[in-house]
Amino acid sequence: MGPTASGKSAIAIKIAQCFPVEIISVDSAQIYRYMDIGSAKPDQEIQESVPHHLIDLINPYESYSAARFRSDALIAMQAIVARGRIPLLVGGTMMYFKVLSDGLAELPSADKHLRDQLEQTARSEGLLALHSRLKLLDPVTAAGIQPSDSQRIQRALEVCYLTGKPMSVLLAQAQEDKWRSYFPYQVINIALLPSDRTILHDHIAQRFDRMLAMGLVEELSGIRQKFPVTADMPAMRCVGYRQAWCYLDNQINLAKMREMGVIATRQLAKRQLTWLRSMHDIQSFDCLASDLSSQVIDHLAKNLSDEVLC
Repeated sequence: MGPTASGKSAIAIKIAQCFPVEIISVDSAQIYRYMDIGSAKPDQEIQESVPHHLIDLINPYESYSAARFRSDALIAMQAIVARGRIPLLVGGTMMYFKVLSDGLAELPSADKHLRDQLEQTARSEGLLALHSRLKLLDPVTAAGIQPSDSQRIQRALEVCYLTGKPMSVLLAQAQEDKWRSYFPYQVINIALLPSDRTILHDHIAQRFDRMLAMGLVEELSGIRQKFPVTADMPAMRCVGYRQAWCYLDNQINLAKMREMGVIATRQLAKRQLTWLRSMHDIQSFDCLASDLSSQVIDHLAKNLSDEVLC
């Protein structure tokens, strides 16, 4: 686990050179086909050198949920173990990590009519109004959601309205349900954290510039021509794509798009770090250390059982 631009994918490949692993992507952007550059998806050569799972699952206009991720991940893990190999989960979508290990409550499916009403309210009154409404109905959930996170605010309100209960209460109830919390694996949690956030911010800016040079805008333009996507779809709200969309719609210029993209990525990294620091039983490593890969590999060698290594 780790924030964006912390080098997770590179360390995963190093691990794969030393241990019999297959990689499972824990990334809510890499599930989309054709979204390769902006999601920092491993290229074809890397995917052929090490088996990767949960990449390129759906088209950009389709929906995906944390519950579906949990199901897909458990199926992939079971198959990997059956082959005598180790599942290596790699990514920065912290909610996915949490629901995989802790389970999910049986939350109601999305209701299109209600979702349309909430989106209309967001347009007419603003997201702050929706966030304030959520504070009244479910202060616990509201405290963990940024006022700018429209998708999560609307989903939490939707659950409140459809069930008559706060989502935080339903999730707490799920912790008591052993079946929904089924996770029969011994876990070694590793987090890559920066000792200097300024350097991480520099890496984020450099990576965003590389994405632009590789054709992020052109990639999005092709997606818009190929599929019936809209700006409010989850795929198009991903960092990088959201800013490129505004640029293609002539709402901002290239320099502003680059500035907004870097800022949004830094904010994403901040949220990821907040998640990581709230989690327990994690071994952290400085993602800026020159000997990072050897530190991580030594840690794994000490903690993996002899039966697994054989």
